Amino acid sequence: MIKSMTGYGKALLSQNSRDYQIEIKSVNHRYLDISVKMPRQLSYLEEAVKKEISKKIKRGKVDVLITFENNSAEGKEIKINTELAKMYIKELRNLAEQENIQSNIEVTEISKFPDVLSVQNTQEDEIIKNEVIEVTKIATVNLFDMRQIEGEKISEDLKRRICNIEQKVNEISEISTGLIEEYVVKLERRIKELLNNQEIDENRLAQEVVIYADKCSIEEEITRINSHIVQFRDLLNSEEAIGKKLDFIIQEMNRETNTIGSKSNSLNITNGVIDIKTELENIREQIQNIE
Repeated sequence: MIKSMTGYGKALLSQNSRDYQIEIKSVNHRYLDISVKMPRQLSYLEEAVKKEISKKIKRGKVDVLITFENNSAEGKEIKINTELAKMYIKELRNLAEQENIQSNIEVTEISKFPDVLSVQNTQEDEIIKNEVIEVTKIATVNLFDMRQIEGEKISEDLKRRICNIEQKVNEISEISTGLIEEYVVKLERRIKELLNNQEIDENRLAQEVVIYADKCSIEEEITRINSHIVQFRDLLNSEEAIGKKLDFIIQEMNRETNTIGSKSNSLNITNGVIDIKTELENIREQIQNIE
């Protein structure tokens, strides 16, 4: 089933006073381009987030926004830099003696000085990583599902349009089959008029018919277009990313259609070519949004 490149996925996770929210938006793009915005304390997880998303999303411009609030004490440990605290105390006492002021050093005051107290993570980094990956996985699935639903709608539209093209190709093929016979009748009539009803050289007439048939024959183009239609339908049932392949097939169908138009000596065929090119353009616009 084909997938659209446009979609949105969101997920929330609360775990032991740690709250996560992730939003993923995707739009059309030639390749897979993932941009992640997250708090600085989670920045080391950016590549892991991108890797998780790329498991299910193969193409598109993907914007990821992660918010995080951590009120948990799990995995944290308070460290006191004793040596640095002693240095602060020593210098403060020296200052008190030099300036002849009363020295009344409180532990709580020392603890406020830079780098005396610090909160260190022991196992929290790995815990948070697992939780970020979990919430990313949920949001990615939601995004994937939305892209698939949109892809189903596009698929139905493409199937209808490719059927219209197939019908027009069949009509053009039928018209083309009768053109040579019409040409033979017109050529014989014209020759008889010129020769004043004298006997016609059948060999010469046959040569003219062969030249005309070779010049205006569109059998090869019809065959190739029908082959492209089969390939197009097969791709619509594929599970892989098919946007670029479909685009190539449409280009080839457009080229064959142009060739038919250049060979056409029939107004009906010309009108059919215009109808096919119109549908091909509509399909081309649609597949720009296919993964």
